[in-house]
Amino acid sequence: MTLSRFETVRRCRAAVLATAIVCLVAAGPVLAADSPKAEATRILDATGVKGGLVVHVGCGDGRLTAALRASDSYLVQGLDTDAATVTAARVHIASLGVYGPVSADTFNGARLPYNDNLVNLLVAEDLGKVPAEEAMRVLAPNGVLYAKRGSEWTKTVKPRPQEIDEWTHYLHDATNNAVAHDSLVAPPRQYQWVGGERYSRQHDHMSSVSAVVTTGGRVFYIFDDAPRASIMTPPEWHLIARDAFNGTVLWQRDIGPWHEHLWPLKSGPQIMARRLVAVGDRVYVTLGTDAPLVALDAATGQTVRTYEDTKVTEEILCDDGVLFLSVAAKGQPLRSDPEKKYASLAEIRGANTGPLWAEAPRTIMAVEADSGKLLWTKTSNLVSLSLAADAQRVVFHDGDKVQCLDRKTGRPMWSSEPIPSQTPMRSSSGGTMVIYQDVVLYSGQIAAEKYEDRRTTTVFALSAKDGKTLWKAPLLPGGHQGTPDDLLVAGGLVWHGEIAQGSDSGVTIGRDLHTGEVKSEFLPDVKTHWFHHRCYRAKATEKYLLYSRTGIEFVDHAAKQWTCNHWVRGACHYGVMPANGLIYAPPHPCACYIEAKLFGFSALSAASKTAAPPRDVPDAGRLDKGPAYGAEISNLKSEIPGADWPTYRRDAARSGSTPAEVAPAGLKCTWETALGGKLTSPVLAGGKIFVASVDTHTVHALDAATGRPAWQFTAGGRVDSPPTIWQGQALFGSADGYVYCVNAADGQLAWRFRAAPEDRRMGAFEQVESVWPVSGSVLVQDDVLYCVAGRSMFVDGGLRLLRLDPKTGRKLSETIMDDRDPGTGDNLQVHIQGLNMPVGLPDVLSSDGKYVYMRSLPFTMDGQRKFVEYINVKDQEGDDVHLFSPTGFLDDTMWHRTYWVYGRAFASGAGGYHQAGRLVPAGRLLVFNDDTVYGYGRLWKYYRWTTPLEYHLFAAGMQPEVVQAGVEKKPVKKAGKATGKSRDLPVTRFVPTWSDDVSVQTTALVLAKNVLFVAGVPDVSDEEEAAKALSHPDTQRRLAEQSAAFEGRLGGLLLAVSPKDGTKLAAYKLDAMPRFDGLIAVPGRLYLVTIDGKVVCLGADGKPLQPADVTVAARSEVAAK
Repeated sequence: MTLSRFETVRRCRAAVLATAIVCLVAAGPVLAADSPKAEATRILDATGVKGGLVVHVGCGDGRLTAALRASDSYLVQGLDTDAATVTAARVHIASLGVYGPVSADTFNGARLPYNDNLVNLLVAEDLGKVPAEEAMRVLAPNGVLYAKRGSEWTKTVKPRPQEIDEWTHYLHDATNNAVAHDSLVAPPRQYQWVGGERYSRQHDHMSSVSAVVTTGGRVFYIFDDAPRASIMTPPEWHLIARDAFNGTVLWQRDIGPWHEHLWPLKSGPQIMARRLVAVGDRVYVTLGTDAPLVALDAATGQTVRTYEDTKVTEEILCDDGVLFLSVAAKGQPLRSDPEKKYASLAEIRGANTGPLWAEAPRTIMAVEADSGKLLWTKTSNLVSLSLAADAQRVVFHDGDKVQCLDRKTGRPMWSSEPIPSQTPMRSSSGGTMVIYQDVVLYSGQIAAEKYEDRRTTTVFALSAKDGKTLWKAPLLPGGHQGTPDDLLVAGGLVWHGEIAQGSDSGVTIGRDLHTGEVKSEFLPDVKTHWFHHRCYRAKATEKYLLYSRTGIEFVDHAAKQWTCNHWVRGACHYGVMPANGLIYAPPHPCACYIEAKLFGFSALSAASKTAAPPRDVPDAGRLDKGPAYGAEISNLKSEIPGADWPTYRRDAARSGSTPAEVAPAGLKCTWETALGGKLTSPVLAGGKIFVASVDTHTVHALDAATGRPAWQFTAGGRVDSPPTIWQGQALFGSADGYVYCVNAADGQLAWRFRAAPEDRRMGAFEQVESVWPVSGSVLVQDDVLYCVAGRSMFVDGGLRLLRLDPKTGRKLSETIMDDRDPGTGDNLQVHIQGLNMPVGLPDVLSSDGKYVYMRSLPFTMDGQRKFVEYINVKDQEGDDVHLFSPTGFLDDTMWHRTYWVYGRAFASGAGGYHQAGRLVPAGRLLVFNDDTVYGYGRLWKYYRWTTPLEYHLFAAGMQPEVVQAGVEKKPVKKAGKATGKSRDLPVTRFVPTWSDDVSVQTTALVLAKNVLFVAGVPDVSDEEEAAKALSHPDTQRRLAEQSAAFEGRLGGLLLAVSPKDGTKLAAYKLDAMPRFDGLIAVPGRLYLVTIDGKVVCLGADGKPLQPADVTVAARSEVAAK
């Protein structure tokens, strides 16, 4: 057996033996029979593991397993080979209210079901048939195996391999050379973990990601995680710590006032990335724009030290125990006027056109990190981002020249000749200063002499000894919108590329460090669509230059070979981070390749040699039969039309409509049942309501008449959407990679089928999930069950579309969809058309009986793709028109760059994502019947390049009339720069049957024959008016209230309107915010799930609902009657 890609078998076995011998003595005596909590405390103290993923092999009754979650910093999973034991453990863990963060599952007793390098602590009284090498495979670097051998416990620590590197500063380390010494970072082919928010808050304003660093097996980042529904609402900045190898959230700290979050598109401020550094067991950060520097314990986030006289620290470096800081002089902080309250959005947009950064001097401070002792200070002008340090010196640009100070004393060592730097420096930019061995490199974004008709700046190479100029040369353009220049020293050469614009050649040049002589020059060896470089700097490892012309391009500079990965990119202004043998991509706000590009905070690895995904999987061993297998099961289907709602959005087409009638007047709360946690939308069949508690992995069945619990069933992972009820069976997928079939009458398991190619888990959104999860709402069409397992066609061997017999679980077919065109074998990326590429991400499937759909992609009924290529957004007519969401039906973020579509195509990119919404019915939520689509979505003028977002409730024909509705002013650019001119572009939009302004931010819609029910939260802020008076106290109050509404703190609203003309029929207050898409209707009743974990039944009996004052105002932009 081979081990992880981090170590060879020989090295690991030697390390295991050496460490085990040492720790046998250190581990202490046998653990006595004691309370689980005491035993867990003893284990955690003995191992020194402070958070992360803990796996308990042989979990037994689950008591110790649960106790091992000593705080919210731990994620725990128990394993056992016996299913009955696991069931008992689940019951106990659930009784404590911690199921989800603590879970239990079965395994085969020999192979641990985890990615390489995932687990922080593996606890086992008896490893059984699990070899030591297998245990070491799943352990993260510095992870601990705590196993009982005879009467002694041994602690075995997996060594951190020398081949991987940390990334402690914005630009790797204090020298600013953004190059990782990490030979295991390579083109991404597998997920390690994913977590956090799906997207940054907004594309058109300040990035939600200010900084990301990693040290000691942890990742730290500064992030705005306020609601995505509106960027106008106040920010919520936090410093968040995660485990670097599994993504477990370890701790977070609030951040006080930060930079203006409505700062203009692509304007930074770039310097915010310099406010976070992590080295060893310390994190150095300012917890507010004007806050002093503090040192935090990296394991707990607790403040260890506050440094004196460091308020408004703008840049932090740490090298060999000494902090080097750039601190704004008193009264001259980051902005020219920090106390300014911008009166309007227009004023903010223009704020960065003048001299943003104060020109007053900064104080450079050298401080002992451990003691806080001030070593020396130096007052000088300082170009943003130009501070750098190494073992002998500190260098910076003072606006005129490069200065060098002795790092021990602060005394001047030398000054360079005058070297120009851009003045004033844009907020999105800064100087690029790199120290590498005996050379200092600097570029201040000053244009070079004309160089072969290329746009260039100038790089200066100085002797680190005396500051004399060694050479200067043109520097080819990289980045975008003023991003600091790329200067990367890798493999002994100084690298830069002509990669800023899509029209640039992509030529990459490597220069001799000491002479500037060109030693290597090559063009891309691939032909594809190049966009402008993403709005962040390139980074590198010693082997690969990491460009982001479109996604992440791995450029092997020795082999002169490019590997494109258009399906992943990093956060605006920060970019990506290569470290720990992984590539980290923080959440982005990007609409490019929206049906194929990864989302969330992603950590990706190269192809594993020990956990590579199998392609051809035998059927043997995939089907497990339960006690209800083959038993006679009664069909719960009602004969009354509309009496049931048996699947997600009622039918296979996901229409969200029913012929059932529900009277809107006099609605009452008939019953409510508190299940707790995050609930899916409900389904109903045979007198029972079925709903899944997502994070506790549990499907609940309730009596539809009374709300009394009937049964519950716990799967091996999250169930993200409700089951499908078919012929008396509840069918659903789970994030453990299985499809389940249980008797809908009593919850007994009939069968489960492993849709995943194997049982292998990863970190996923703060839990343990299969690498190949299956959505809960499986599709049943014509007595065939369809489901998809996987996360992306581009990682882990791709997606698998399976067809199963829903009665027996027998596999009918399996279609593998990986990164290859099934017809030609070419990479799917050859089908790129501009910023569009083939669908590559899974979703809840739908069907119209002719095709099965996954997002916009149709499949034939035998599971084959109808086509692979992207379909033009203007081609919206055909036999495969259907309802879909380009980001998935379950995306509840209400993010500004996506919406649902009733059509057949969606365009990506800044110039594309708005188009479908103007051509066909589209909105945040849609429902439809035989001839009409009803929706809640943005008004047409708010589809792009607008921050105020206003919505309407509407009805439209399935193929509505499209008209020209004015023009859009588009700035004219030349060579990437604005000319001050603009051109008119025709703006089209579909014509609705009716359109209403409603004072409900809608989270759920359902059409019940002659009533359209609308559920949501109060719309308390007019964003158009708010944009004109941002600084007014009333505006700020209303925006804060809107944020509270989005978070469910203002309760909910239920509105009923006529589907004929949109007139209001009734409106009610709800105690809690409705869950996204969480409303269904059956004759005489509505069923609703709320964010406080309740299922609510509304009907003619019970406690009357309070009426609500909801505004419904007809708009004039409608079709002629």
